[in-house]
Amino acid sequence: MPYLHIQISGAADTALAARVARQATELTARLLGKDAALTAVAIDFIDPGLWFIGGRALSEGPLRSYHWMVSITDETNTRGEKAAYLDAVHRAMAELLGGVAEHSYVHVADLRANAYGYGGTTQAQRYAVPA
Repeated sequence: MPYLHIQISGAADTALAARVARQATELTARLLGKDAALTAVAIDFIDPGLWFIGGRALSEGPLRSYHWMVSITDETNTRGEKAAYLDAVHRAMAELLGGVAEHSYVHVADLRANAYGYGGTTQAQRYAVPA
């Protein structure tokens, strides 16, 4: 049931957003073992004149950037799985965007099962075994 919020520098592009959302869902399912049918993705585009790296606007150079945040339930993935995911995301975004700044970020947010859920039910409640 991961939720992904992806910010991309550049003008809004619904076709690109759809490609990124498909890639996000596929990578999250394949590398983190999450159910693609329960994966939600929200994408925002940010004007490169409003995105800064090292105090310089991205509009001053040729590269684009992104911030990719995925919320998952804590302790459901290993350190190695998350490392492989970060690498795959960066490579995929470089391909999708035609090159990206090194300082583009992926954040895997491990959220406590008692403080995270959907449909009004926490993940802890979903995984509770009846006595």
